[in-house]
Amino acid sequence: MFLNTPKKRFPFPFDRTKESLSQIKIASVEQHWPENAICSVEKELSKTFSNLQLTVPEKTGETVGIAVGSRGIDQLAFVVRQCVNFLKSMGYDPFIIPAMGSHGNATPEGQCQVLETFGITEDTMSVPIRADMATLKLGEQTLDSPVYFSKTAIQADHIVVINRIKSHTKFHAPVESGLCKMLCIGLGKATGAAAYHQQAVLHGFSWIEPIARMILHKQSVLFGIGLIENQYGRLAHIEAIPGKNIPDREKKLLQKAKSLMPSIPFDPLDVLIINEIGKNISGIGMDSNITGRHRDITGDFFNRPHVKRIFIRNLSHNTHGNANGIGLADVITTRCLETIDFEKTYMNALTALSPEKAAIPLFFNTDKECLAACLHTIGYSSAQSLRLVWIENTACLDRFFISEGLQRDLKDYPLITRITNWAPILFDSTGN
Repeated sequence: MFLNTPKKRFPFPFDRTKESLSQIKIASVEQHWPENAICSVEKELSKTFSNLQLTVPEKTGETVGIAVGSRGIDQLAFVVRQCVNFLKSMGYDPFIIPAMGSHGNATPEGQCQVLETFGITEDTMSVPIRADMATLKLGEQTLDSPVYFSKTAIQADHIVVINRIKSHTKFHAPVESGLCKMLCIGLGKATGAAAYHQQAVLHGFSWIEPIARMILHKQSVLFGIGLIENQYGRLAHIEAIPGKNIPDREKKLLQKAKSLMPSIPFDPLDVLIINEIGKNISGIGMDSNITGRHRDITGDFFNRPHVKRIFIRNLSHNTHGNANGIGLADVITTRCLETIDFEKTYMNALTALSPEKAAIPLFFNTDKECLAACLHTIGYSSAQSLRLVWIENTACLDRFFISEGLQRDLKDYPLITRITNWAPILFDSTGN
């Protein structure tokens, strides 16, 4: 490691704060949302495939490139496999294309590795995965805005895109994160992703819909499968959308997705502790719609829950060292730092024109030191007034810890129930 961990050769300014951590009491709470998950994903897929009224291919062996991205989505492997089976039953010859821009270190091997973490391999899907990074210029949206598209996708007879529809982490528009974005950035590979993010600096993200419409006009997109997850991270809606209808239908589905997005209701917060961040959780590791914090050249915002300090304990296993978004935190552990793959992280951050998100926050050897550093820098007064929330990650908000300073707020949130007694935060002999 080229970075040296801070060695304690003198008392840190927060040493006295660290000694007071034993006074902080926390309790586990649970959020209860209406149960709206799909009972049978298999039946729902069968139904929506039937509604497509897809015709059989005109000639034998017509190929279909199924675009699959880098997000951890509930039952993604099952959805992809059912799509493969459906296309085969109709007489098509499907294969899988990683559609994730520059993720996976912008290499075929890295992108296959990302898919493997979701259970998507050539063996499990029984079709080839064609993971090259080559692109061709499909046309130009404007005189200075070339549209790049996967060469493999262009060479296929048809395309299918599968993705979750949800709010984007850095902008709000009629079309945000979903099928249109996958057509543009995901299938644009690293070349297209870099070019489109350059456009975003100059013109915002309004280009997503027109570029997607250009691609739909020039390429045969049989359909897209739009997936929406509920507050528990389970599939709540599955819809196969004919290619030509994707932009208009996605706008309506985005509103449904927004209505099902979970949140941290307490506002403001002194400290937010996050056990893990990663690309499988959010494009920037931790969803800014949940943390309320975003910063890069395309725009900054500071929204609910208005957190003073964010402390990240680790990277997720499935992010494979990609720590994009780590720069949005204030403090991290040394063990988190040591799991960062800087090549992957920098590739992602530079492609998205967001070096801020790869910046390294203050880091300390132990959780105790990290938490003390957070408290020391917020004007900490007492354990009883501290407004702290501790979550697993920004995709898992059905159960988490809160500090005693939030107990008066509980009466304002009928969906939240305290399920354990107040108890001190426990640290082991190593300070974790």
